[in-house]
Amino acid sequence: MDTKELYRIWTENAKDDADLTKELAEIAGNEDEIYERFYRELKFGTAGLRGVIGAGTNRMNVYTVRRATQGLANFLNKTCENASVAISHDSRIKADVFARESARVLAANGIKAYISTELQPTPVVSYAVRALKAEAGIMVTASHNPAKYNGYKCYGSDGCQMTDVSADAVYEEILKVDYFNGDIKLVDFEEGLKSGMIEWIGICAGVQA
Repeated sequence: MDTKELYRIWTENAKDDADLTKELAEIAGNEDEIYERFYRELKFGTAGLRGVIGAGTNRMNVYTVRRATQGLANFLNKTCENASVAISHDSRIKADVFARESARVLAANGIKAYISTELQPTPVVSYAVRALKAEAGIMVTASHNPAKYNGYKCYGSDGCQMTDVSADAVYEEILKVDYFNGDIKLVDFEEGLKSGMIEWIGICAGVQA
């Protein structure tokens, strides 16, 4: 599919984030800008995803995060039962939004999402995964990259960064997921809290809610 067609699809369907809607409208007719945002997809590797925040398949946004999380959920549901995932974020732009979107997708797929009540440094997710005996962890951060970037790092059940083997398996699942045709499951965040599939955790209190 060419970049112009992808741009059209996103313009028609990406309505959940006003910032993205505005950005897509502003680049209408600008072939260079459209190409830059859609000529590729962010690659998922051992460090997860990382990219400039914005609209498109080559950007960090709620849709690329949801898709990655759906792929992770599919992988976990194929490899273990009653999975759970610890999620945290730092102070990066939209990091809290991406953490919540990750929790919404996991909960909709029957995976318990433990999400930190406040921003945390990256090592906290490693601790939380082990303390909660979770099958995976997600840290929303772009480490040392410039402010316009954000990222999505995945951890295994040992609290260490996901191995190449697991990352490749997750990426295979991600590639099967369409952004807009219903492949991505979502639950309302507040409903997820009420059902117990999403749970706030306070790391400083020993990962207790």
